[in-house]
Amino acid sequence: MDEHTPALLTLILAGGSLASRRALAAARPTVAAAVHAGPVAWRQAGCSAAQQQHLASPDHAAIERALRWLQQPGHHLIAADDDGFPPLLRAAPEPPLALFVDGDPSHLWHPAIAVVGSRSPTPSGRALAAEFSTAFSRAGLAVTSGLAAGIDAAAHRAALDNDGITVAVVGNGPDHVFPLHHRSLQAAVASRGAVASEYLPGTPARPAYFPARNRLVAGLSLATVVVEAANRSGALITARLAAEAGREVCALPGSVRNPRAAGCHRLIREGAALVESADEVMALIATALADAVPDLQRHLATPTEQGRRARLPPTLASDPDYQCLWKLLDHDPTPADSLITQSGLTAARLSSMLLAMELAGIVVCEHGRYCRNPGFPTSTASMTQAEGQ
Repeated sequence: MDEHTPALLTLILAGGSLASRRALAAARPTVAAAVHAGPVAWRQAGCSAAQQQHLASPDHAAIERALRWLQQPGHHLIAADDDGFPPLLRAAPEPPLALFVDGDPSHLWHPAIAVVGSRSPTPSGRALAAEFSTAFSRAGLAVTSGLAAGIDAAAHRAALDNDGITVAVVGNGPDHVFPLHHRSLQAAVASRGAVASEYLPGTPARPAYFPARNRLVAGLSLATVVVEAANRSGALITARLAAEAGREVCALPGSVRNPRAAGCHRLIREGAALVESADEVMALIATALADAVPDLQRHLATPTEQGRRARLPPTLASDPDYQCLWKLLDHDPTPADSLITQSGLTAARLSSMLLAMELAGIVVCEHGRYCRNPGFPTSTASMTQAEGQ
């Protein structure tokens, strides 16, 4: 075993200021060299007395536990300077030193929208969270949330129910479950999406960890949608952190008699976008979506330009709008404006559909124009047959 991983775990366990630990790592060619540099180097990097004590006497039991967890299939540790670290999170304020991931780390690169809100929502709020998350999933976007009770859980479940990608960021180690009744939900997210944490395996949930968790939810997402939130709500923290990261913040309005809508109304007064549909959210992030797709394709090393044969997801194949758009697309690139005119679809709806088809590998974009992927079946009938194969 190389010395890099235990050294990185030691640096994470030192706790305290991220800035000082980041400065320490940057001052040496490797993390191991930084951790072993000694007290003088630690002080020069700005490490506190407590951090220096942790570096001098690391918790070897915790490190061994984390190493055992990492040896299991599907478990990953991605350092902030690794090529696999999600660029959107790296560009956000206070990115973590590393992420522990249970599931597929490539999902953290997927263009995502965070859906957050009350832990005790109204039935209407829960239904709206599911409705918006369903629309995002069908548009090919990932749904990010914090695996908390209420709105978070509704968002994750809706994405899973629609064969979408969902990423849960937890305020504990990736091997712990909080709340406990979400054990099966967390397992499903890890199996079909990803569960991410900046805390070592074995770390229990603590109140102070949840606000820190919220910055990762916001940092991994192109936009944060607040469905229901009281005036004192963790969802408002996520929204503030999203704004600080330069991401879109959207809030759903509610009844003035609903205390769980008060936080959303406050966000709207402070400049958040008032949204009533998922299409309005996707219209707000259309430019950011276009920028995110090439990064994802390069990371997956499966660019659609190679003509990769792909299957249309069932949620797309059964949608008449997708059948209509498929008939309009040809092997000659067509501008989006022409597709809007011919299809009668709104710009937001067309943009989300093209994104879903591009990520599925059935459409390619060349200089802002769209055409069929040459490796995909050339008729609507054969498209349906391929789906059934």
